[in-house]
Amino acid sequence: MNVLLIYPKFPDTFWSFKHALKFIHKKASSPPLGLLTIASMLPSDWHLKLVDMNVTPLKKKDLGWADYAFISAMTVQRESVLEVINLCNEAGVKTVCGGPLFSTEPQAFSGIDHLVLNEAEITLPMFLEDFVKNQLKPLYTTEKFADMKKTPPPMWDLVNFKDYASVSIQYTRGCPFNCEFCNITSMLGHKMRLKTASQILVELDGLYQRGWHGGIFFVDDNLIGNKKALREELLPALVDWRKGKSGIAFNTEVSINLADDNELMSLMVKAGFNMVFIGIETPDDDNLAECSKFQNRNRDLAADVRRIQSAGMQVQGGFIVGFDNDSPSTFQRLVDFIQNTGIVTAMVGILQAPVGTRLYERMQKAGRIIADFTGDNVAGSTNIIPKMNVNLLTNRYKELIRHIYSPEVYYQRVKTFLTDYRLPKIKPDISFSKIWQDLGAFVQSIFKLGIFGKERKQYWGLIFWTLFKKPKLFPLAITFSIYGYHYRKVSETHI
Repeated sequence: MNVLLIYPKFPDTFWSFKHALKFIHKKASSPPLGLLTIASMLPSDWHLKLVDMNVTPLKKKDLGWADYAFISAMTVQRESVLEVINLCNEAGVKTVCGGPLFSTEPQAFSGIDHLVLNEAEITLPMFLEDFVKNQLKPLYTTEKFADMKKTPPPMWDLVNFKDYASVSIQYTRGCPFNCEFCNITSMLGHKMRLKTASQILVELDGLYQRGWHGGIFFVDDNLIGNKKALREELLPALVDWRKGKSGIAFNTEVSINLADDNELMSLMVKAGFNMVFIGIETPDDDNLAECSKFQNRNRDLAADVRRIQSAGMQVQGGFIVGFDNDSPSTFQRLVDFIQNTGIVTAMVGILQAPVGTRLYERMQKAGRIIADFTGDNVAGSTNIIPKMNVNLLTNRYKELIRHIYSPEVYYQRVKTFLTDYRLPKIKPDISFSKIWQDLGAFVQSIFKLGIFGKERKQYWGLIFWTLFKKPKLFPLAITFSIYGYHYRKVSETHI
């Protein structure tokens, strides 16, 4: 049995890092964790091949080799998914589809032979059992949640790490909170389900032994959803595992209440975490109440951000405009918050209603759903009818994005962050390949940003400011400069 694992292409968004990846000669941000985990669940005598369309195009010879195509995708990959399904149909290759996009919108696609939905630890064995019996059904689904202690390590051998800037692993599923616009709990539940620390170490060993000495992203939707297990089991294990290893740094997603726990922040930094993404959404308390983001209410959010960054973890922030309580003054308040806190990577999107969320149900009852959910939160559009005039909303949104990623504003935000940031102790990777990669990125940044770029004045200002005031943070300053170039290209081209 020849199985082609296909990961459709991502559009050019802030999160694609398409323009930044060129500086380090990488093709994609990270390998498809879900498909690599699925690969480990398939029969050992099946022949497997991965085509990540973000790295290499899907070719006719790939489809000619395959008996089945296993396709997994997120909502933002919808356009590429439709193309892949058509190509498989034309080639006569049977399709097996799963992942977040298909699990939330199974009725939206035609031409699919088999849907294996929800969590594959439960539904894939059902499919495989029927495959042996030659009694395959068109749909496999479940309302149960998987025991992650039975989840196997990803099949890393299917990827070429040289193509990627980072890799991903997963420790938990679920989230204890209930934000109205988020579909995580509808897909994965409120109860936190965890792998054991031993499972995570096996996965990390697999990566390190294969030569991966770079960044690792814990894709958990809220890593601190079970603080007790994190504090007592995983983090101490990571502290021990990292001893003597170079280049390894972790990043993840957390809720803002991390700022309340100095001990946990300190332990995370000691374990190698140097960056966290937080859904801040809005500094307006009425809007937080509107979307049931209760964990963010009645707090000094700016002080929380500074506390986390001072502990040694860069905060990447997610923000939303287009709430019913928003007004024209909302946009400037959001800009001020982002600038004053030094959140370098500020992902601002217009409110959308994902299928399966309480927001979608509320908007549907009110007759305010007008389009499909795109999954691209920086597309400058929405699938709901906003209370604010839609033209005013979209125009102010575009102005906001282009403003915060303009060279003057962006580089000032970088300086604000670097001023208060405490660099964590992470043993650098001093291999020849890493030094060569970093040197090449620096040289490219000089030419592309410092000589020919619109930001050349700000670029050189940051270079000299960092060298004199924060010399240990010089590599990070170059990284931010490259990221800023990517964000500006996306904002100018697509927003």
